[in-house]
Amino acid sequence: MAATYAMTWDLDVFFPGGSSSPEFRQFVEELNRDIGNLEQRIDALDSAQGKERPEKWGDLIDHVQELGKRLRQAGAFVNCLTAQNVKDEQAKLLRGRLTQLGASFGAAMTQLERKILDTPENEWRELINHPRLQPVAFSLEERRRRAAEQLPPEQEVLVGDLAVDGYHAWWELYNTVVGRITIPFEEDGEVKRLSVGQARNKFSSEDGQVRKTVFEEWQKAWQEHADLCASALNHLGGFRLNLYRHRGWDSVLKEPLDNNRMTRETLETMWGVIDENKERLIPYFERKAKLLGLDALRWCDLDAPLPGGEKSVSYDEAADFIIEQFGRFDPGLADFARTAFENRWIEAEDRPNKRPGGFCTTFPVSGQSRIFMTFGGTTGNISTLAHELGHAYHQQVMGDLPYWSQLYAMNVAETASTFAEMIVTDAAIRHASSDAERLGLLEEKLQRAAAFFMDIRARFLFETRFYEERKDGPVSVDRLNQLMVDAQREAFADAMADYDPTFWASKLHFYITGQPFYNFPYTFGFLFSAGIYGRAKEDGAAFAAKYADLLRDTGRMTVEDLAARHLGVDLRRPDFWQSAVDQVLSDVDQFLRLSEKA
Repeated sequence: MAATYAMTWDLDVFFPGGSSSPEFRQFVEELNRDIGNLEQRIDALDSAQGKERPEKWGDLIDHVQELGKRLRQAGAFVNCLTAQNVKDEQAKLLRGRLTQLGASFGAAMTQLERKILDTPENEWRELINHPRLQPVAFSLEERRRRAAEQLPPEQEVLVGDLAVDGYHAWWELYNTVVGRITIPFEEDGEVKRLSVGQARNKFSSEDGQVRKTVFEEWQKAWQEHADLCASALNHLGGFRLNLYRHRGWDSVLKEPLDNNRMTRETLETMWGVIDENKERLIPYFERKAKLLGLDALRWCDLDAPLPGGEKSVSYDEAADFIIEQFGRFDPGLADFARTAFENRWIEAEDRPNKRPGGFCTTFPVSGQSRIFMTFGGTTGNISTLAHELGHAYHQQVMGDLPYWSQLYAMNVAETASTFAEMIVTDAAIRHASSDAERLGLLEEKLQRAAAFFMDIRARFLFETRFYEERKDGPVSVDRLNQLMVDAQREAFADAMADYDPTFWASKLHFYITGQPFYNFPYTFGFLFSAGIYGRAKEDGAAFAAKYADLLRDTGRMTVEDLAARHLGVDLRRPDFWQSAVDQVLSDVDQFLRLSEKA
């Protein structure tokens, strides 16, 4: 029977021809021209006087937001090209060009932020309260505060220019390394060379020997390339530490906390509650190991399905299932998902040369998103699809806001995606046709809880300690391996049979230059969405509109203010986090009860 939904995305609707698209090259040239003229337009602000001053500022801010949308559109296109084919050399060159454009735009923004900072307080109050600027007042205030904490403009511009072929180049090197790695795997008497993404999917195999064999080859491959990965990681870390030192910042957490619009008090409260409760997951680990016929879980078993509980699903089945479950929460969310599947917003085909992992990126000029993943027919893949569709929905409900008000932080971005996962999984558990099916779905939920409470915690501990040691010079491969294992032992309460010493090399999140500490926002989003989901269950159908209102505010207030306004809670206190943790870990008891019969 013919498939209903295509498994490859449509990028030609934006720029036909892929990395050779003449339309895209023209788009970039026009963007380059307009960014080149931006500093002159910013300088013209000085001549604005009296009543024309707010209008001049408003015109410029509108123009800057439009340029930001166009730059993001171009970046999204190139990101999609490099993800769908890591060997697309032309796409890599285009990404380099966009990195330079981004630096030019950043330099102009630094100039604008200096003018924002230099505006006398009484004039500034008048400006941001004017109808032309009030819709983006939060963003303007945020930029004024951050400008006061940075180096003089000419030095910040120099930092941005040098970062193109320094800081960001190490991220490019890492991507090149990943593109070259293949993992040997014997199947049907033939040795195949799997991409990193394809090999990663094997950790969800029902066959324990497959998981073990692939994990061993995985370790060999990453250890073979560990010296290059360590070089990239050390230079990224060194760049950040030196920049922070010159800015007078005393903590590597300052930038990620600012980026995520949250306080350190909130972060420490969240981790404190998790550390106090993580051992409640140990009975789940022990029971899962028993069901798998093991004395204790190995690292390669974390994503393993239960025996007989894993069923293969087609892409069409996954799509229809997601649409149906979304519809139980909000018909509008279901319609949105249907549009994404029908209009080929999703790249899901399992083929060589794709980047590992999954993501959602937005094309703000076109008002669309694109989702990337590799669909291997597992129920875990369904969760990934739902997760990325949550991101896309988040963007969709904000589409009519000023562009700066759409720029939500990573932690609240993960709220929408994780909330979408919860809708799909919980609805599936309620409507499961058997205890075996219900047990399998509960196990997937607890896998994610372990990931957010323990795996992400290990990443945070590793990265925090890496930066502390990096202050004294580069950290060796052996030491990085040790730091990784120590962090995993602590985060997992030493409950595993073995650990993954080269995880620091294989996890691309450590190398992303756009977002330092690409870890704790996931856990924040997971627990924040659990708290929101609790409200949704209490309020019923009426909550869908409240949820959309909350998402619309994510780009224009701190997370503490967001929670206070829409949930009436204080994120700096443990109460909210404890209630969210309790809700998540209530699945452990249900899992233990059901698995006694297995």
